[in-house]
Amino acid sequence: MLRRMEQGDPQAADELLPLVYDELRKLAAAKMARESGGQTLQATALVHEAWLRLGGDEQPAWQNRAHFFGAAAEAMRRILVERARRRRARRHGGGLERVDVDDPALGIAAPATDDQELLAVHETLELLARHDARKAELVKLRYFAGLTIEEAAGVLGVAVPTAKRDWTYARAWLFKEINRSRHG
Repeated sequence: MLRRMEQGDPQAADELLPLVYDELRKLAAAKMARESGGQTLQATALVHEAWLRLGGDEQPAWQNRAHFFGAAAEAMRRILVERARRRRARRHGGGLERVDVDDPALGIAAPATDDQELLAVHETLELLARHDARKAELVKLRYFAGLTIEEAAGVLGVAVPTAKRDWTYARAWLFKEINRSRHG
């Protein structure tokens, strides 16, 4: 199907979405389950927005499954980072948590630390990509797209033990860099 799209077959993109939709939806649902309680974006909306950013019905020439899912993970990452930045913007309530105004236990809003973590990972991920692109891709697939280590290894075309070593290294590297940037 990817070759048909590359050759300009207009029906190939229409056939691609149903084939990958369930898998993208599962990845988005896993990612959204780890988001803060104030998150208003639903997994279905995340998949649809990512699909549109990938080109919608005018899909680019994907080289293979890894290329497609890598791009999908990157699109989801950018969408979530943009939403986190918007929520943190002062004009949108800064770091305040969304609350239901009808809730009788309405209290002072608490800071949304998940947005802070997401943005810290995003910013530090750029440094990791310059240091080791494959490990940065693995983080995108695991953290932003919600793939398991086995799924991410398959997308990257590496053995599972290699992916596990890369994941351990990347997490430690990101932790160290995030702490260094927070504490000067």
